[in-house]
Amino acid sequence: MAFELTDQVALITGGSRGIGFSTAEFLGSRGAKLFLVDVDEEGLRQAANVLNGRNRETAFFTADVADPDQAQKSVDACVSQFEKLDILVNNAGITRDALAVRMKAGDWESVLRVNLSGSFYMAQAAAKVMMRARAGRIINIASVVGLMGNAGQANYAASKAGVIGMTKSLAKELASRGVTVNAVAPGFIETRMTEVLSEDTRDALLKTIPLKRYGKPEEVAFVVGFLASQEAAYITGQVIPVDGGLVM
Repeated sequence: MAFELTDQVALITGGSRGIGFSTAEFLGSRGAKLFLVDVDEEGLRQAANVLNGRNRETAFFTADVADPDQAQKSVDACVSQFEKLDILVNNAGITRDALAVRMKAGDWESVLRVNLSGSFYMAQAAAKVMMRARAGRIINIASVVGLMGNAGQANYAASKAGVIGMTKSLAKELASRGVTVNAVAPGFIETRMTEVLSEDTRDALLKTIPLKRYGKPEEVAFVVGFLASQEAAYITGQVIPVDGGLVM
């Protein structure tokens, strides 16, 4: 089986829905034990029930990853549950869109706090475990918006560009300990984030995508699964767009 992950332990933030849930499902299908982290306790419970019902061994922990203490507790809880941590998928993220001249300070700060600081705190906590084991995979979910910018999303673009820079820096720091760090940059994917867009906006966006369709969460999950696997052991510090050709 491609991307074999039997007995690997994967912690996925924002794992209750969307790309996070699809990633958990894919990693679980390859044999990984799953540890989901999110602020939505009920969503986590429902996701875990579904995954366990599909014979994916799953536990969960409610936490705000943007709080460094809660991020550390999430990793500690995962190690307590499964005795190790092999894979971290930093997927938790939010949007608070507005044109820059109208953007509220709180909306700027909250997006940077969750998307960038949260990813850093989780990676920081996970890296300590992985460095001791001299093995591990950290996979950050960035965005094509972090590569090309997007009107009305200065905060989101800045946070995801920061994730890309952080990915490359961590990759250089952790490579000597056998830990790879990569990023996946989704384009426009069919999730709740895109469902709220108006029909006119969705039609306009489709015109910019060479493949003329939105991506599916499982298409992002497949790339995450590859980066988590032994097949990607010689890949680190890279950003892989999953965007239908949007930024080529």
